[in-house]
Amino acid sequence: MRHRSLRHLTRLAGLGLLAGLFACNAAAGRSFPDPPLDAPKTAPHGDQTAVFAGGCFWGMQAVFEHVRGVRHVWAGYSGGSAATAHYDEVSEGDTGHAESVELRFDPSVVSYGQLLKIYFEVAHDPTELNRQGPDTGTQYRSEIFYATPAQQRIAQAYIARLTAAHAFAAPIVTRVAPLRAFYMAERYHQDFARRHPDDLYIAINDAPKVRALKRSFPALYQPGQEVVGVQL
Repeated sequence: MRHRSLRHLTRLAGLGLLAGLFACNAAAGRSFPDPPLDAPKTAPHGDQTAVFAGGCFWGMQAVFEHVRGVRHVWAGYSGGSAATAHYDEVSEGDTGHAESVELRFDPSVVSYGQLLKIYFEVAHDPTELNRQGPDTGTQYRSEIFYATPAQQRIAQAYIARLTAAHAFAAPIVTRVAPLRAFYMAERYHQDFARRHPDDLYIAINDAPKVRALKRSFPALYQPGQEVVGVQL
């Protein structure tokens, strides 16, 4: 089984202090704002695509696989070229790629704005620049790759709303850029959290996000494919 690099795994020491910090960064006692703009759930017909980056794609995939209306989630790379869309090269941090997830979702069940709310509220910490928890480098940056002009408008308006509402204790650093291409990650990265539920990295960094999803979005949470042996 292929795990993260040794450099990555050695950072597990002391991660107990880091686990769950993404949730603690939200302003205490403040209701998390809804997006000011969104696409109607009733239109258009057919599945749509969303691509998000926000740290290790293992955790992002685990979160969005539990969202009702999301039909499939793939782990991969966005932001760079096809020639460098390989884990060993992306891990060097100089390819322009970010570890990303591509979602295929039914807009009649879950809207793009709702996906963004999950992305900001539980899937990652949008205030960490070129890192996420124990993972550092531009490949772990926070970035929304919009597939349509409507997605761009919704994302930019939401970041402005979150900033104005002081939803986080630090400035949001999430980038918004056009989706040029999404490149599928290696097979061993797909559904990693589901296939390796006892992995220490998953238990510390990603299981709390899935629990937060169930707690904060009960109407959108769908069970199954639980990521770790804990009670969600």
